[in-house]
Amino acid sequence: MKSEALEYTIDGQRYIGHIAYDESQSSPRPGILLVHEWWGLNDFVREQAEKLAQEGYTAFAVDMYGEARQAETPDEAKSMMLAVKDTPGELEKRYRAALEVLKAHDSVDPERIASQGYCFGGAVSLNMARLGLDLKGVVSFHGNLGTEIAIKPGDIKGHLQVYTGGADAMIPPSQVAAFVEEMQEAGVRFDLINYPGAQHGFTNPGATAKGQKFGFPVGYDADAAQDAWEGSLAFYRRLFG
Repeated sequence: MKSEALEYTIDGQRYIGHIAYDESQSSPRPGILLVHEWWGLNDFVREQAEKLAQEGYTAFAVDMYGEARQAETPDEAKSMMLAVKDTPGELEKRYRAALEVLKAHDSVDPERIASQGYCFGGAVSLNMARLGLDLKGVVSFHGNLGTEIAIKPGDIKGHLQVYTGGADAMIPPSQVAAFVEEMQEAGVRFDLINYPGAQHGFTNPGATAKGQKFGFPVGYDADAAQDAWEGSLAFYRRLFG
């Protein structure tokens, strides 16, 4: 398996993503674009890319902050996230640039692309689908489900798979209900899986330690994480055949 940093530029700035794929597989395969949590592109996301590569996909973990920068505290993470999120068009520009890098890779079938995100990255992936990008599917793990993007039938082209925690303080039941209504009214094919008692960040083994360190309502849930991982793989098998 090949797993390495992959540099690209946007407006003259350097970005350092991470790509993983099986070199022994000769035929083009589906590509999955991974979008990190608000902490930045860290070892957790790189490991997720490698796990997807072992399943036969090419996975490219995007660098949304540039220079593969990572936050050390929640305040720093929030600042880095908002610097991108609050600049009109910046999230989409950075996402599209990474998407083109993935599509252009020799191992990838550019007609079979999905997006997978965690927390901040889950919200980004869902919003890129809302904006009409040509994604066959989106998997969101504990991603924010709210949006300011108004969609209508036909805007979202792919299928959505959403995993959320029943004890996620950042994604209250009202937000989940609004998302379901939004998707149903737009005629979107989606599945939403809720894990009772699971907190925000439940797929990340490092979440509990960070939550305790910063007094932050996040935590790892091994059972939910494993079930969500297996569910996502089943989703991709249905999606790509």
